[in-house]
Amino acid sequence: MSRPDAPRKALSPAHRTGLAAFALSGGLLFFRPDLAAWPLGLFLLLCLAAPFLPRVGFFLPVISRGGGEGKTVALTFDDGPDPDVTPRLLDLLQQYGLPAAFFVAGQKAERHPGLVREILLRGHEIGNHSYHHDPLLMLRSRARLADEIVRTQTVLAGFGVRPRLFRPPVGITNPRLPGVLEEMRMECVTFNCRACDFGNRRIGGLAGTILRKVRPGAIVLLHDVSPPGGSGIAEWFAEVEELIRGLKAGGYDIVSLSRLIGGPVMEELPVPPSSDSS
Repeated sequence: MSRPDAPRKALSPAHRTGLAAFALSGGLLFFRPDLAAWPLGLFLLLCLAAPFLPRVGFFLPVISRGGGEGKTVALTFDDGPDPDVTPRLLDLLQQYGLPAAFFVAGQKAERHPGLVREILLRGHEIGNHSYHHDPLLMLRSRARLADEIVRTQTVLAGFGVRPRLFRPPVGITNPRLPGVLEEMRMECVTFNCRACDFGNRRIGGLAGTILRKVRPGAIVLLHDVSPPGGSGIAEWFAEVEELIRGLKAGGYDIVSLSRLIGGPVMEELPVPPSSDSS
């Protein structure tokens, strides 16, 4: 699904499906009472499955691909910044003259402020990927969900940016997320092309997997984090470079995420003075 342009107050597919399920169950009560529970059961199963489908905007509109013309794709990196990976990745992107979007974890951004500044200095975009990157965040309370997003926004405001896009950990959504994002004037972005690398736990064949899946308008998901143990960093960089070369050989234009989706990833804010400035 491309960038949503429907009014925010429009009923989500979850609302419409739920209303239809209740209406159908109500009708079956009069004609086939033995089948009346089936529509509600199917709706419940759909609610349980939909959060794990990053390209399906069941509870809220999600941006999972670009809608532009031509063979354009965007590279996005999650879970960083990582001092062992992000600096070298920035050099690699600069070598090829490529933009990227970094969906950072607020806790890591706070821990490595120099890397966040360098990402912005090199002209890349930054999005919100929650504060702690809790894989089970969508099972937590609404207050916890809001706090994770707000804390990261606060951290990044110190670098003079306010992300407009939130990417949930693991791409999982829930019924509470739409209200939280609406209050913060943010949108949800996921992806439609990934290698299922499990946060760089599985690196082998990463480039080939993505190159087989990629289509025009793809939002490609990668991770700028060290593989477990740190021994696979060189292999990961080889895969990323192979991916870049493969995309170029295939005639793809690697563009910024904002260009691909036709809207801002972040907006600039006044940078607060540092505490040690005179």
